[in-house]
Amino acid sequence: MKIELAGIRKAYRGKTVLEDISLTAEEGSCVGILGGNGCGKSTLLSILAGVQPAQGGSFCYDGKDLLKDAGLRSQVLGYVPQADPLIEELNAWDNLRLWYDRKTLRRELDQGVLQLLGIGSFLKTPVRKMSGGMKKRLAIGCAVAAGPKILLLDEPSAALDVVCKEKIMDYFETFRAQGGILLLATHDMQEMAFCSQCYILKQGTLTPYAYDGDLRRLAGNLV
Repeated sequence: MKIELAGIRKAYRGKTVLEDISLTAEEGSCVGILGGNGCGKSTLLSILAGVQPAQGGSFCYDGKDLLKDAGLRSQVLGYVPQADPLIEELNAWDNLRLWYDRKTLRRELDQGVLQLLGIGSFLKTPVRKMSGGMKKRLAIGCAVAAGPKILLLDEPSAALDVVCKEKIMDYFETFRAQGGILLLATHDMQEMAFCSQCYILKQGTLTPYAYDGDLRRLAGNLV
């Protein structure tokens, strides 16, 4: 299985944000989308997630266009936006219960993805009292409830401490090993090094980029 983005376009008030965005990713891969603030990374991921429409192009998985098939998209795709999607008044358990039945939730907390993310340690904590790392891990846990094959994440480890980053990266490794495909909008060095392929999004276009750990060279390409 693979994903194929072809000719995705988006403009706001006559200003082009995305122009002919195309890429291919095989199962078990991680694609990093790099770019400066406001370059369109979040817009691209939100289009792929079905949050807002594209003005052209396709996003195919197994030959089927996920931009046109909301039912299939909900089955195979998980999305973690940059903004917190959780319900602040609820604790971790109650947020998870919106996505998991009780039996599955217990199983995942004991030996599945939620155990790997370390969510069991703060199940009764209200979202409003959680750290940023707790919220991010919980958001990922909710996003993968349906067992997606594709995971879209907008700067998943931004401003997180080392422990939280490690738990999230451990989950990414497991997800890839099981044949999942990750698309990350990222500025994080550890995430960039983890990616099997990277692209720079600049002035609405996507260009392949071989990240070699040289931040000065990367910064020069982002300007």
